[in-house]
Amino acid sequence: MRPTPYPFSRWSPADNNKFASAEIYFEGRMLMEIMPQEFSSLLEAYPKDRRYALAVMQDMQRQYNYVPREGLEALAEYISRPVAELFSMATFYKSLSLKPKGVHIIKVCNGAACHIRGAVNLVGGIKRIFGIAPGETTEDGMFSMELVNCMGSCALAPVMTVDGKYYGQVKIESLSAIFEALRNEAKP
Repeated sequence: MRPTPYPFSRWSPADNNKFASAEIYFEGRMLMEIMPQEFSSLLEAYPKDRRYALAVMQDMQRQYNYVPREGLEALAEYISRPVAELFSMATFYKSLSLKPKGVHIIKVCNGAACHIRGAVNLVGGIKRIFGIAPGETTEDGMFSMELVNCMGSCALAPVMTVDGKYYGQVKIESLSAIFEALRNEAKP
């Protein structure tokens, strides 16, 4: 297996083919396998020009909940730029992540109004429920938590989102019900 500076991904098969399928692991379990043609379809939607690199990485982020190393390498080859240049771009933008996130992304606002009205308590409550801190993902790969600067919903403080759905004036006591409802929605 090839060593990787990016966590959670492994080459498969272990060869030098940059467009071999990528297996994504979290806590030793495979979460998904990304096939080379998936990157090709993302790349071919844009001209082979450096100015589209951010848009392609945003599409990767949307599709995979992070920007895979293999995707950066495919993009670098596609636009004839060094991977290091794309890596610096990907690490500059906070909206892009180089490590896999959970299926459900919890964002807790920590702007001034939310902070004063108990955002720290929400983070503590989520940590008790899932055992994760901001920037971490649950062992099963289902939930990730992020602390964000401001969501622009100060009148609803404290605010959090789960998969883009806003929850305002959240109390610690209501967290379990919110996440239980989310789990029930996911059941067939």
